[in-house]
Amino acid sequence: MANFEEAYKTVMVYEGRYSNDPVDIGGETYKGISRVYHPTWPGWKMVDFYRSKPDFPSCLDDDEELQSLVHLFYKATFWDVWMGDHLTQDVANEMFDIAVNMGVSRAVEFLQTSLNCLNKNQELYEDLVVDGKFGMKTLTALTFDVKRKETELIVKMLNVLQGAHYINIMKKSPTQEKFARGWFSRVEIQKIVDNP
Repeated sequence: MANFEEAYKTVMVYEGRYSNDPVDIGGETYKGISRVYHPTWPGWKMVDFYRSKPDFPSCLDDDEELQSLVHLFYKATFWDVWMGDHLTQDVANEMFDIAVNMGVSRAVEFLQTSLNCLNKNQELYEDLVVDGKFGMKTLTALTFDVKRKETELIVKMLNVLQGAHYINIMKKSPTQEKFARGWFSRVEIQKIVDNP
């Protein structure tokens, strides 16, 4: 099934740097880890230590311990919580990207919404509660659609929901329009197709 390292490598193309844009609602971030949303991440102590260095922020990338903390955080926070290892690579890549960029609950809600749209008015399986919690019912419904060779369609639906969410953010807060090109560069992040 899905390989975390493959998904991590793909997402790091978009999350691979330090940023502290005052307009970004996530505030200060390092490799996609927001200090606003994850203030207790132990890597922030290291970032603060390096802040006074003349080659900051590029010096952060040379610290192996910091890179290890990033890797462990991503796996525990954005992969393991929705059983990423049990998905096909294409769906897992997309779920991982959305979880990193928008939060795990939203990624799972998008998946649950997509699966509910594919169940043929509950003919194939009962509607899922769209609660953002990945459990056995969600995994069972997804497995059913995987067996029907519908992972490509699921990924498309996840992308549509992801893109629509970005547009809604910009409609509500026009200052966020500066991020449109970066956000939409990830709407088709998925490159690996692993249909069984």
